[in-house]
Amino acid sequence: MSKAGLMSSPICLVENVNGSLCVCKDAVEFLSRINEPVVVVSVVGLYRTGKSYLMNRLAGKQSGFALGNTIESKTKGIWMWCVPHPKKEGHTLVLLDTEGLGDVAKGDSKNDSWIFCLAVLLSSTLVYNSRGTIDNSAVEKLHYVVELTEQIKIRSTEAAADEEEEEDCKFVQFFPSFTWVVRDFTLELEIEGKRVTEDDYLEFALKLKKGINKKVSDYNLPRQCIRNYFPSPRKCFVFPSPASPQNMACLESLKEQDLVPDFLQATGRFCDHIFHNSVVKTIKGGHRVTGKLLGHLAEIYVDTIKSGKVPCLENAVVALANLENKTAVQEALKTYQTGMEKVKNKFPISVIDITSEHQKFSSLATAEFMKRSFKDEKGEYVNKLREDIDMDFVCLLQENEMASERKCRDLLKNLFSDMNKRLQDGEYSKSGGYELYCRGRDAIVEQYRREPNKGVSAEAVLNEFLNERGPEANSILYMDTKLTEIDRKMEEEQERNALLKQQLKEQEEKCIESEQMMQAEKERQQDQIKQMQEKFNQELQQQQQEMDRAIESKMMEREEMIKKDMKENADLLNEEITNLKYSCKQRWRAQATNAIATPVASGKLCPAGTCIHNIP
Repeated sequence: MSKAGLMSSPICLVENVNGSLCVCKDAVEFLSRINEPVVVVSVVGLYRTGKSYLMNRLAGKQSGFALGNTIESKTKGIWMWCVPHPKKEGHTLVLLDTEGLGDVAKGDSKNDSWIFCLAVLLSSTLVYNSRGTIDNSAVEKLHYVVELTEQIKIRSTEAAADEEEEEDCKFVQFFPSFTWVVRDFTLELEIEGKRVTEDDYLEFALKLKKGINKKVSDYNLPRQCIRNYFPSPRKCFVFPSPASPQNMACLESLKEQDLVPDFLQATGRFCDHIFHNSVVKTIKGGHRVTGKLLGHLAEIYVDTIKSGKVPCLENAVVALANLENKTAVQEALKTYQTGMEKVKNKFPISVIDITSEHQKFSSLATAEFMKRSFKDEKGEYVNKLREDIDMDFVCLLQENEMASERKCRDLLKNLFSDMNKRLQDGEYSKSGGYELYCRGRDAIVEQYRREPNKGVSAEAVLNEFLNERGPEANSILYMDTKLTEIDRKMEEEQERNALLKQQLKEQEEKCIESEQMMQAEKERQQDQIKQMQEKFNQELQQQQQEMDRAIESKMMEREEMIKKDMKENADLLNEEITNLKYSCKQRWRAQATNAIATPVASGKLCPAGTCIHNIP
């Protein structure tokens, strides 16, 4: 079960003390334990409009988020409640209840703007809660949306200055879905005498007026911003008053039978919509956000606001990617080390065995890295992982070699123990002793070679051992009275040839081992390239989906404009769609170029199948 299931009540995520925002460490620490994707639903709205009650119902509880029954805002800062998602297994639903906007006691509209801004930046679904009706006054109270372009930037580079006009239409790619909840709604859902849906009611309220004078521009501005920033389809739910006026003060203690049936029905429809249609929180580039990443994201944005700078989506993604990719390298390296630790217990082993295990766990480590990493466009972190694994492997090779040397030396020592005793007893010092010595030594060498699992140093240790015993053999040779001077010369020649043959065998073994390691390394590189290509394609697909949603939203807006005979606005939207498609194509080309230039292992390798001319 997810760690989120342990959160029995909400905790503060962002404190707001005397107008200063601060992320709560306990909340970030809790989020760091959630490694599954999160669906983040934020509710914003004017103070005392009943936001907290809705969030409690989404959590499946009657109480939790504080409900206020006085004229002051009850919730301060941003409070968080993490619960297992009721409809999506393996996901966590993160509910963010924000401080009521426009609190008379606070008197700081800038602070309200940042609270609204954070709700937009952190959520995948934004719920705006208001009371009464969606009239011009209600839309004007949502003036915070007009200020979003001053408080959030998409790109941080100097080049972004050249795209400032285009950037306005790109917010829809990255902003959350938008749901407007109207509480205490008493009107009939009718427009010009015709029954309409709640969504139709919202779109009617956001309808633009024709004209270019200041009055019309001021009227259209908040509506145009909502249309520009939040993707279609936008949703609306209207709620009647939940209970009689005398029962409103104790709303969270009321039983369902004490609530108005139509209110319960609206609450059920609202919750079903959120559960089924709210998507996983993603960041620029389409990467899915986990609880851990959400905590980092909150810290990055709040720290930026506190520093007096404007939060930037691109900067946040880069900072988040750096943090996550460093962790991904550490976790992937741990996967490799854990696997190879088991192999280490079997030392000494052959070159084929150690390179095969190295290849296997290196591939698993790369897969673990790819699962967690994102936006490693220059291959900086995947190469760091490769370098770390290579360093570990060099140490393992040395340890395996030393283990082999110890085993082989001990084996030769044991095998020669009987022969050493005979040597001490002088059995080889008599006539014919050299022949007897050579027969015994050769038999031991044959027995040594038959012994299995000696490891990589078997021939090297044998060569060293025979060289060390060379003077001993020569001494016995010259003490043997049975041999003539010519016999001694011939035996010396044979001894030298035997040692040379042994050296050649050692060299041959090393060449074979070197070839085996080169082949294994080649296969490892090919596997890494394959995994990089799969990751590249996955991120490309995520960006494509991100762009498709934005374009689909703009096309829906355009069709609506055409239906309402607002050709000028439709033409502008058409231009925005063209710009979105063009910028998307340019970005993909740039990423394909980066992928081609990414160094992997030795040389610069291009992910298989990547062709810049194939980018749509």
